[in-house]
Amino acid sequence: MDRRRLLLGASGVIGVGAIAGLLPGRSGSAEAKAFPVQLSDAAWKQRLSPAAYRVLREAGTERAGSSPLNAEHRAGTFNCAGCANPVYRSADKFESGTGWPSFVRPIPGRVATKPDRSFLVIERTEVHCARCGGHLGHVFDDGPPPTGKRYCMNGIAMRFVPARG
Repeated sequence: MDRRRLLLGASGVIGVGAIAGLLPGRSGSAEAKAFPVQLSDAAWKQRLSPAAYRVLREAGTERAGSSPLNAEHRAGTFNCAGCANPVYRSADKFESGTGWPSFVRPIPGRVATKPDRSFLVIERTEVHCARCGGHLGHVFDDGPPPTGKRYCMNGIAMRFVPARG
């Protein structure tokens, strides 16, 4: 069994966020850095649904295949659900087969990354919103051309905004 299938299976059964939350040293999204949009914990809880709060503010992961954004193919942008920062363009979305919305690249300057060592012994690269620090997902080096990257995002961490026609 390859690593991707193992991870997908584990996330579908108990949720990657649940596993990460059990491990020591896990900080939430990118709290250590100052971001242009900063709210109190209470304000984030008021602004976001409990599920979106768990993903964006506690670096959780939604269940694979659960996001309606997997099937979103219209022209437009995918914005951070925490602060409305446009982070991905629909032209950069592709079907990865993982059960999460995936993109070959973000909109330049709209996301940032940091090492994530929370998942057992596998080091991953976390992707967070450059404006509010909200956890969006992870980036992997197994994507299609032209970048070879797979920005694997939690749909609940984003809102789709259709292009004006």
